[in-house]
Formats: sequence, C-alpha cells, structure tokens
Amino acid sequence: MIGAPLRLLVAWFVGLATLLSACVPAIRLDEVTTDQPIQTPLSRPAARDDVRPPQGTLSPTPTSVPAPPPVPQAFALNLYQEGDFVPQYTFEWCVAASIQIMHNLIDKTGTGTWADSVQQGELWEMARARSTNSFNGANPLGWAQVLNEVGMGPYAVVSIADYGDALQTAARAIVDTGRPVGLVLWRGRHVSVMSGFESLGDPGQFPEFAVTAVRVQDPLYPYGGEQWGPSPAPNSLLTPEELATQFVVREPRRWSTDLPTGYLLVLPVAAA
Repeated sequence: MIGAPLRLLVAWFVGLATLLSACVPAIRLDEVTTDQPIQTPLSRPAARDDVRPPQGTLSPTPTSVPAPPPVPQAFALNLYQEGDFVPQYTFEWCVAASIQIMHNLIDKTGTGTWADSVQQGELWEMARARSTNSFNGANPLGWAQVLNEVGMGPYAVVSIADYGDALQTAARAIVDTGRPVGLVLWRGRHVSVMSGFESLGDPGQFPEFAVTAVRVQDPLYPYGGEQWGPSPAPNSLLTPEELATQFVVREPRRWSTDLPTGYLLVLPVAAA
C-alpha cells in the first residue's frame, strides 16, 4: 500500500518540474543585447534633430481681394492765361486772330505775345492763300497749314459726325498735346479757339469721360452774329448745350474738301 502512494508522489513531482521548465526563457540573460533600449508599446521614440516636417503642410496663402475700379472724378484743364486773348481787327480776320490766340496759349516763354494788327493781317493773307474755294476768305485747311508752317503744329482738320464725340476728341487732344483746338462755328462762317474744358473723369485715365463745360476764346467778342447770338467773353466757360448754339455741323458744300459732313475741328496731333 505504501508503494502506490509513493509512485503517485513521484509522478506529481515530475509533472511539476516539467511545468516550471516551460516558463523559463530559452536564452540566458547574458545573451540579451543591451545597446538598444527595450521599448514597450506605450513608450515613444526618442526625438531626432534631423527629422524634417512633412512637405505640403504650410498654411495656404489668403486669396487677395482685387481693388475696386477707380471712380471718375471732376477734372479741369485750361491753357489760358491773362493776356492770351486777341480780338479780330476786322470782321473777316477771325482765322488770323485765332492763330494769334493759339500762339499765345502755346508759347509760355514770355518772349512775345502775338497781338499786333499788322501781323494779324499778314496771317490772314497767309491762311487765305493756302485755302481753296474759300470765297475770298480763309478756310480751316488754310488755318491748319499756317499753324504748321509757323511752328505750332502738327495740326489737322477733322470732321466728326457726333457732337459728344467731337467734344471728347477735342478734350483728349488738349490733354495729349498741351495745345488748343480750333472750332469751326456758324456752319463755317466763323471760328474760335477751345483753350480748355471740364469733365467727369480724366481723359488720360478714362477712355470714356463726359465733357461738362468748354473754355472758349472767341475773337469776335464783344460782337456776335445776328443769327447766332453774341460771342462769349474771353475765357468763358460754356456748357455743351450753350456751345451747341454756335458750334454746329459744317457741310462741305461751300468749299472743296473730301471731309464728310460733321463738326469740324482744327485738331492738334501728337508729333510722331
């Protein structure tokens, strides 16, 4: 009876020894590499100075808001100075007097004002000699040619069908060249000089602008025409409606020209 319990006891010790041997690591402690830290799943890797941030993570640049377009403002330009005006000394010499006025508006050197009556007569003869079918007078073509010959050009005669376009063309030419514009009035029977203007918008900045007033030097002042009314005083500021009573369409039937019917300007042209 003692032998059987003894065998059971021995078998129990053998099983316990086998179970304990299964829990012991297969390698010895002295075989574990010790130059690398042992990390648990909860530990973080050590920081490195040579690690760069991922590309493409910069904050986006804010989109710039476009500036609002400029708003046309009131604009004014006038070439006139005291003493520039010259009256015509006869009822025929309006072109010659306008040439003198235009010279004074252009030449600001102070070397000499053109106002002499003898000179005015000579300028009228020059313009008349360069005019064709002028009914013994001077026409816009002769006017422009004299301006070019005496050194105030280049000038050209243009005909513009629309009144508003004619005023815009004249104003823009004054801004671009710094020289006055000749206006052919009374269907070709009289002329005056546009020395400046007022507008809504600077012609040099806005392709479309509105001329609100015109500066006029009419050499016939203080007289006028029975049909057309009195001539405005020197340096008068006329509304487009006021100017339109005298600045009217010029028909080419009275003189030989290829220009179409329209509002005639003796226009300064920018030098090439």
